Amino acid sequence: MKKFLSLCLFTMTIASFANAQDAGKLSIVNGGKVWALLYQQRAAEYKALCFQAYNLARLRLNEALKHKGKKPLAVITDVDETVLDNSPYDAARAVKDKDFDLAGWKAWTARGIADTVPGAPSFLKYAASRGVAVFYVTNRDEDEREGTTLNLKRYNLPNADKAHIILKQGVSSKEARRQEIIKKYNVVLYCGDNLPDFDSAYDNKPLQDSRNNTTERLKKYFGSKYIVIPNSGYGDFENAFFGNQKLNSAQKDSVLRAVIKVAE
Repeated sequence: MKKFLSLCLFTMTIASFANAQDAGKLSIVNGGKVWALLYQQRAAEYKALCFQAYNLARLRLNEALKHKGKKPLAVITDVDETVLDNSPYDAARAVKDKDFDLAGWKAWTARGIADTVPGAPSFLKYAASRGVAVFYVTNRDEDEREGTTLNLKRYNLPNADKAHIILKQGVSSKEARRQEIIKKYNVVLYCGDNLPDFDSAYDNKPLQDSRNNTTERLKKYFGSKYIVIPNSGYGDFENAFFGNQKLNSAQKDSVLRAVIKVAE
């Protein structure tokens, strides 16, 4: 029955995608998101990449536990697409060729029903079992605290309380919030799907070349202190393509056609 329901859901998603295409309504941007979200929901490769990331995180944590200092150890993790999987919400928007809508997003997070990213619960519970504090540093707003807490507690995730769920405080940069944690803890790992989850060099919405250059400069940290969870559905990477400007669907499609490498 579970396999049958999964097949029905998959068929309905494809049908919605096809209907939008037939009507000429689905932009390249949202068409791409549909494929990205199918990958996130259905591809064994996506699950394998998440397990790989969190398996590596456990190895790095075990190494850190051998060399404890005076400060207690901590892990800082993002929430969305790092711990919680919001692909059903994103898919509902993409198949209808809709842009991000804050009210709709908050209605989704208030329900507290998002599933977890593969490997995340096991790793976070393991960290807590070894006496490592888990801080959820997220750019959800204060009015999303109740739903966020409910969602984390649904899966018995550790430290799902006000002291450890650090929401957005006026600005999207997470650097100030990270520094407050660092004052009291030795943060041994950062987990996230978006590069600003790791370093302030990615703040202020830099363009693609700058992001790539920064990544080259910080490459030694990826896989050692920075654990990246795959997310091709959305993130700062897409806004960087558009010069961080507010563009309509046709303008975005034009940019994507111009920047993609196409074989002769």
